[in-house]
Amino acid sequence: MSLPYSLDLTTLATAYARGALTPAAVVRDIHSAIGELADNPIWIHRLPLDALTQQAAALEARRKGGASLPLYGVPFAVKDNIDVAGCPTTAACPAYAYAPTATAHAVQRLLDAGALLMGKTNLDQFATGLVGTRSPYGACHNAFNRDYISGGSSSGSAVAVAAGLVSFALGTDTAGSGRVPAGFNNIVGLKPTPGVVSTSGVVAACRSLDCVSVFALMCEDATKVFETLRGFDAHDIYARADTGDSAGFSLSVFRCGVPALAQREFYGDDAARVAFEQSLLTLREIGAECVEIDFRPFVEVARLLYDGPWVAERFAAIKDFMATNAGDIHPVTRKVIESAHKWNAVDTFEALYRLRALKRRCDVELAKIDMLAVPTSGTIYTHAQIAEAPVERNTHLGYYTNFVNLLDLCALAVPGVFRADGLPAGVTLIGAAHADHELSAIGSRFHRAGKVLLGATRFKLPAPAVQLPVQPPPQPHEEIVLAVVGAHLSGLPLNHQLTTRGARLLQAASTTSQYRLYALPATVPPKPGLVRVASDGMSIAVELWSLTDAAFGAFVAEVPSPLTIGTLLLADGRSVKGFLCEACAVAGAQDISGFGGWRAYLAAQAGT
Repeated sequence: MSLPYSLDLTTLATAYARGALTPAAVVRDIHSAIGELADNPIWIHRLPLDALTQQAAALEARRKGGASLPLYGVPFAVKDNIDVAGCPTTAACPAYAYAPTATAHAVQRLLDAGALLMGKTNLDQFATGLVGTRSPYGACHNAFNRDYISGGSSSGSAVAVAAGLVSFALGTDTAGSGRVPAGFNNIVGLKPTPGVVSTSGVVAACRSLDCVSVFALMCEDATKVFETLRGFDAHDIYARADTGDSAGFSLSVFRCGVPALAQREFYGDDAARVAFEQSLLTLREIGAECVEIDFRPFVEVARLLYDGPWVAERFAAIKDFMATNAGDIHPVTRKVIESAHKWNAVDTFEALYRLRALKRRCDVELAKIDMLAVPTSGTIYTHAQIAEAPVERNTHLGYYTNFVNLLDLCALAVPGVFRADGLPAGVTLIGAAHADHELSAIGSRFHRAGKVLLGATRFKLPAPAVQLPVQPPPQPHEEIVLAVVGAHLSGLPLNHQLTTRGARLLQAASTTSQYRLYALPATVPPKPGLVRVASDGMSIAVELWSLTDAAFGAFVAEVPSPLTIGTLLLADGRSVKGFLCEACAVAGAQDISGFGGWRAYLAAQAGT
């Protein structure tokens, strides 16, 4: 709370580039600031200052040696159900603690990218709970009002970010643990597409549903961390190949599903209801067409998670420990997990059939929209209220979260307008598998439109940045129009290279009849090549995007051979910059000009 600077990635990297900060100075400042919040049990294990300074020194040496460090000097924390070699893993149960010999796959990717580990954070024991109160290390309190809960199970990770003690933190999310604490503490919670981020080295809750999640101060930061984390891990049996697929909808005008008015549940909390209504107004301002859907099948799926045999999966994760150490488990946690004994194999199969039937109903509703927006939580409780009804009120917090992983969806919790009582409120954007980038782009616009501060700090969101300047930023210039023809089209695998740089979709267009389009062989993801020809050309469909000159320069630097950026002639008489291909690369390639564009070709391929 006492840091004189923000730890968002833009501010931090700018300070490093200008020499105003060093990683060693940052870890010293954070170490001091943590001491000021000792009355909030955020941490289970903190690295001592000498270990932190050694880590910073080693990082400096790596940079001087030429290592690529996209997260250079970025401080982070890890939920203490995720392994880090050299630190105990407790899952918030001291009797369960063990010393891992290997670091979890996800954490190792962050360390390799130059991030600085500050320590491991508190949680609802065995990641069972959405409240943040079920820990023998103490119940974390809300970053804005200590009488209120922090949310869980990733309580310490969320509060560490909100308090400005780390730039980001890892949590886990099975039923909403990466989203509810974000909503309660005015930060971003990214729950990725299941299987895209490895869960190797994570103490399982429900192994078939668990996701490693990211807490950050803003959407751009969460997305940058996600890009570092994602990648197939053969040691994770639930890992899925990252195909580069995406949701395939426009980011300028999009259909945003919301629960029908009668199906919105706020448990009598008018402040939460009003905050959500205000958030819907903000969504409309940034381009959403709000469409009411039937939310009942989603609610029924949510109930399956704890009122069905998936509880038995939580028992399976710690059955040996429970057999010998049941008395060491938090009473509420033990009660929840012991309910697994009432389910048998027949119940499990029947529940799976029920889930498939409900998914069909949910798919009907999802087909009407591009994404779904719900309150991150229908209400928030004080510590005293949770103590009065720990299971029932925990269940209330899962009304808008428990269905997401069961339906193989991704989600992003984003800060919204504050409630009338001064507590944070937010929305969660939910999309189909691999819609992570689209949710982030929309979430960023929503967050900025709300004009709230970062977490519980006094800092504002930094201006959207593409490249962090070493010198003071130049004066603004005119934006550049770029024509894209293939994998960068909206909704296609590389579109995020535009949206994460703040590019804006202007319109669909077409070239003059002087071009041929080819399907380039052996490219991942598949890409076309556009070549201007002297005769026998055709008009090809393109999209026009607008980028700042800085964003354009950064984007062009990443364009791989044989693709290049040249001047395209449009059917309406304009000349714009756009994708072209070296002629030598299309020798022997399939000529797909007859389809009139890359989308039409992909659609034809899908139908064969």
